Amino acid sequence: MWRTRCGGFTLIEVLLAVTMAAMAGSVLLLGLHSSLQATDEALEQTIAAGMAQQLLDEAIGNLYCEPGTTGYGTVLGPTSWESQGTGRQRYNDIDDYNGVRTEPPKDAWEVALGTDDGNGGQRHPAFRAPAGIFDHWRQEIDVYYVSETNPGTKVPPGHIDYRAVEVRIIDDDPARGPRQLVQRRRVVAYVPTL
Repeated sequence: MWRTRCGGFTLIEVLLAVTMAAMAGSVLLLGLHSSLQATDEALEQTIAAGMAQQLLDEAIGNLYCEPGTTGYGTVLGPTSWESQGTGRQRYNDIDDYNGVRTEPPKDAWEVALGTDDGNGGQRHPAFRAPAGIFDHWRQEIDVYYVSETNPGTKVPPGHIDYRAVEVRIIDDDPARGPRQLVQRRRVVAYVPTL
């Protein structure tokens, strides 16, 4: 006598269905993970771009050269008086920013970005960035002379009317190594007064 099947699943069919569901779930989770990672990187790029632009605007919003001097200085960097200030608060000309390296990023008064109020103080705790978000980020600024005919070419100091201000935001994560998030560069010209 033959037995008739009662409409249930065999063990093989159940295992096959579970395996297929697990594989589909794995693919879905992998896609979700990749999407979240891309979103995190886009967020970092956006924040770094704003941070770099703000720092570039801070630098080029100053005078081209130290008051009372010509724009042809051979040493680019802050004077001893400017260096004695807290952070960058005494910087009054573009070349003062040459060589700035700040980790984690800080405002002109040495207050960590994400916690600063833009005036040398702290924001209300409800409006601060999450703790540690910028711990491995670094601001870098270089100021250098560039060729009049090719502003992409660095030249030694001398009787040159053009300087480039270059700002970089670096994520110096110990696990992944340093990674440049963004770079902004602007060329400015010296126009002597008559």
